[in-house]
Amino acid sequence: MSLTVKITLIVALVLSIVIPFGYYLLGEKKKGRYKATIASNAFFFFGTMVVAAIMMFGGNDVQAASEAASEGLATGMGYLAAALVTGLSCIGGGIAVASAASAALGAISEDSSVLGKSLIFVGLAEGVALYGLIISFMILGQL
Repeated sequence: MSLTVKITLIVALVLSIVIPFGYYLLGEKKKGRYKATIASNAFFFFGTMVVAAIMMFGGNDVQAASEAASEGLATGMGYLAAALVTGLSCIGGGIAVASAASAALGAISEDSSVLGKSLIFVGLAEGVALYGLIISFMILGQL
């Protein structure tokens, strides 16, 4: 891509943030401005992303691009899988720790002798995130 195209895309991305923010701050103080701000932000941002994708993939050498894409597709999907494994396991672990830790604190406040048992359940909930991280490292090791 040429320098002017890159500058144009950068300006479009900055404007996709500035225009909705300005509309929110300077617009009428009514109830629907939140929805209008989010809608305009999504419209400008995703519109810019579509234009950028068209400019990036609209090259002349389609065969060379398809060969490079098929080679890089497996690597890209591997990185995506590693990111999803880590992210989703951490979200699940956080939800589990939130439930287990609050129940453990309630049980400990009533009877302090259950501290060891409750820590085991909280540790098991944290293990979900660690297992996801280990799987992520295993995926990245194959790339």
